[in-house]
Amino acid sequence: MVATSFTPIASLLGGVLIGLSAVLLMWATGRIAGISGIAARLFPPYEDREFAGRLAFVAGLIAAPVLVRLVTGSLPAQTIAAGAPVLIVAGVLTGFGTVWGSGCTSGHGVCGLSRLSVRSLVATLTFMATGIATVFVIRHWS
Repeated sequence: MVATSFTPIASLLGGVLIGLSAVLLMWATGRIAGISGIAARLFPPYEDREFAGRLAFVAGLIAAPVLVRLVTGSLPAQTIAAGAPVLIVAGVLTGFGTVWGSGCTSGHGVCGLSRLSVRSLVATLTFMATGIATVFVIRHWS
């Protein structure tokens, strides 16, 4: 059994920040904060007028842990039990899924659901069901 910790305050604050950033991006640019779509459009063919904003968004994702490390002196403890081959396959499958599903958990789960999109509801239910099933199988059948 894998031990987990319950962090309601940190989780609530994280959710508020994610929601606020999604609202601010929609307000400022009219764009949905789907990370997979933003990252994918960093590669050609891309629209020059939005390239800098997409680059800044992705750079912020990368810079955030560096900033946490500078401010606190450490990073939160993480354990990744899988090896490199599993992580590579998981990354490829996730990338394929976000393209095939026309978005990722942030685009569908945060932005799509808040817009009452039926497509996003189906996508989010699929993400959640797959995640729950995966955790169940890994924890109980391995």
